[in-house]
Amino acid sequence: MERRARLARRHRLADEARARSAAEVAGSLVGLHGTDPASVYIAAAVRMRVATIDAIAAELYEARSLVRMLAMRRTMWVFPVELAAIAQAAATDAVARNERRKLEKMLVDAGVAAEAGAWLELAEAETLRTLASRGEATGAELSSDVPQLREQFRFGMGTKWEGVQTATTRLLLLLAAEGKIVRARPRGSWISSQYRWTPLESWLPGGFAAWDIEAAQTELVRRCLYGFGPATVEDVKWWTGWTLGATRRALSAAEAVEVDLDGAAGLVLPDDVEPVEAVEPWAALLPALDPTAMGWLVRSWYLGEHGPALFDRSGNVGPTVWWDGRIVGGWGQRPDGEVVYRLLEDVGAEAAAAIEDAAGRVATFVEGTRVTARFRTPLERELSA
Repeated sequence: MERRARLARRHRLADEARARSAAEVAGSLVGLHGTDPASVYIAAAVRMRVATIDAIAAELYEARSLVRMLAMRRTMWVFPVELAAIAQAAATDAVARNERRKLEKMLVDAGVAAEAGAWLELAEAETLRTLASRGEATGAELSSDVPQLREQFRFGMGTKWEGVQTATTRLLLLLAAEGKIVRARPRGSWISSQYRWTPLESWLPGGFAAWDIEAAQTELVRRCLYGFGPATVEDVKWWTGWTLGATRRALSAAEAVEVDLDGAAGLVLPDDVEPVEAVEPWAALLPALDPTAMGWLVRSWYLGEHGPALFDRSGNVGPTVWWDGRIVGGWGQRPDGEVVYRLLEDVGAEAAAAIEDAAGRVATFVEGTRVTARFRTPLERELSA
């Protein structure tokens, strides 16, 4: 019950813990998963006192209080600006180094350039110059101006992932991971994943605050433990995507202390060992890849036996239905946009009524727009047929 009370309060799911802004939600959750654009909006909205698509978009693209970027586990996240700077040093810089090595190897293997470093240096300079001149541009617009971006090469040769890719996608991803450019407003609606690009300095004057890697990792772990603790070492290692050594160093620097976790060793911050006050039962429909559903490696305490219906084979969660700190079902949308759900266990009349209200709130928020999860899961596919 203690873990569920913490989840309800710190993940902004209890009625009394609702946030005033999407940035406040993202900070509490140590980032919103951003692979599915619509999930960012829904994950924020269900935790806010009042939420509209336009208001969340304004935080993202007008106030610019949120930043979309690759970070832990090479996953796309949406962070408040302050947290983005921490994530850049703690996780994204390492992602960038790996992406550069991979791209250089691809260029050499495909015969695009014998000296991949020199080729990349020229392509980067031309891309950044063009983007600075345009101010904001799509990948297609940049590739029309920068010949190197039109180069094509094969990847994953000899595997089921084999395909052909232009340099545009890989180079822009690399420049973003290195903190040189940032994803701006998408070309389409709030569910679009085709983003315009702009220099980071023009989007956020002054760029990100500088952090030492060890200080950044310690701070990221501190925030992770506050939002998701008690957690195990394995939970934190999985969530960060770091090596076991780096994880343990950061936990030690954060002065994490052990607590009993149903017979296992859980970790919390040294000033966070006291129980938190319980909350009234709550219901929520959370989107695919929601940070709460994905936040722990060991999920049995809130997932039960429902994993096969709600996760895909790669471990990505679909849309879930929650009651009082547990997943009790899943949801989806019919082709006409109707929000539908299925309970996977008997929750009683009170819970059923609260879940129906929660489904109505999601339906009101999306306004009939059909949201299809990037990673389809068995129950979501069935409900959305």
